[in-house]
Amino acid sequence: MKKTLFVLIATILAFGSNANAEDNTLTHKEKKDGWVLLFNGKDTKGWRGAKLKDFPEKGWVVEDGMLKVLPGNGGESTNGGDIVTRESYKDFILSVDFKITEGANSGIKYFVDPELNKGEGSAIGCEFQILDDLRHPDAKLGVKGNRKLGSLYDLIPAPEDKPFNIDDFNTAVIIVRGNHVEHWLNGVKLLEYTRNNGMWNALVAYSKYRDWPNFGNLEEGNILLQDHGDEVWFKNIKIKELK
Repeated sequence: MKKTLFVLIATILAFGSNANAEDNTLTHKEKKDGWVLLFNGKDTKGWRGAKLKDFPEKGWVVEDGMLKVLPGNGGESTNGGDIVTRESYKDFILSVDFKITEGANSGIKYFVDPELNKGEGSAIGCEFQILDDLRHPDAKLGVKGNRKLGSLYDLIPAPEDKPFNIDDFNTAVIIVRGNHVEHWLNGVKLLEYTRNNGMWNALVAYSKYRDWPNFGNLEEGNILLQDHGDEVWFKNIKIKELK
């Protein structure tokens, strides 16, 4: 009963609280409920490069109230590189509006340890996959669709039938309470899982993350927006920490 009530409250807060608000702002109710903006639509305060001390000098711009990934060569973190929050988070509801171009690849990661991967490629963390399933080849890789839009990348697939509009902004929501995690897209729950147990560790052992120690089991971590070399837009990035 408590779990059901929590999900109901979280869903209302995440999807219904800013229906009449301007982009990148919080309503009085949201502020009262503990929501905090991670992007104000004007600058990159609160963010840095995942492998940098400061925000990347190229590859990302703030444009028309949106945080925009500039197109590159399609490679993983090869243009401006990923960006992460300067703060780390433990229990939370994260809501992000995103829009992708045709054939694009990106992602929202959480429980990220920016110090874990000092080499090439993206910083390491659990990923809400952002992808054009119809046009990007990664949709055909992985196992049973676990690299498609909304999936826990390379681990747990999202349903094939999910609400998504490539011509408009879509809302990704990630809910974390302890070891329980949920992925939502446009008001529909796509998946849920529990980490820090034997089943989770076995799942990781058969994924591309098997060589990263203690993957997904961090008590807290940074939030990450991915540069995968494709043009993508983000706005209305906000978080509510759960006590």
